[in-house]
Amino acid sequence: MDPEHFALLEEARKALPEGFKAEISGDAIVMMVSPSGIHQRNLLVVRRQFDAHAPGDLLPSENTDLVSPGVGKSRNPDLTYLPAAVLETTDNQVPAEVAAIAVELVSPSNPENDWVGKVRDYPVMRIPLYLVVDARLKTVTLFSRPDGSRYHRREDADFGEVLRIPEPFDFDLDSAPLLPYA
Repeated sequence: MDPEHFALLEEARKALPEGFKAEISGDAIVMMVSPSGIHQRNLLVVRRQFDAHAPGDLLPSENTDLVSPGVGKSRNPDLTYLPAAVLETTDNQVPAEVAAIAVELVSPSNPENDWVGKVRDYPVMRIPLYLVVDARLKTVTLFSRPDGSRYHRREDADFGEVLRIPEPFDFDLDSAPLLPYA
């Protein structure tokens, strides 16, 4: 994508009123609504497990923009883990390639954003791990081994099962405490 075009989209995204969450994917600005209680609860359940296993040099971050201007993408995962040094800024943007993982909890109003758009965008943005928690389907899915165009590995678990999270976290994610939407 032309850097000037990306800059215009980024300027429009930043001009949105407070309380709106928006991302850039190609020529589209994707807007999202505030999450539900179950969404927030499930995010906290997942985050606590990652926090317990995150290396000391990685910090959790919610609502930080991961940007890849060269490929025309700016995404804002529900949760990511970033090197502490990149968070020493007053800006809310960091280079996407420094993220150790992107975690998304699927929105019932726009599941395609997490299952199609982000499965397409995150490997292009060089994010090594992408975890999708889908309370509609009662599943947890981990995408890994990106090559710059797509993920080459997908592992699925139903709520109630464990899913192995590889290095740098190296633990079994317990999905039993997660709540479904219905």
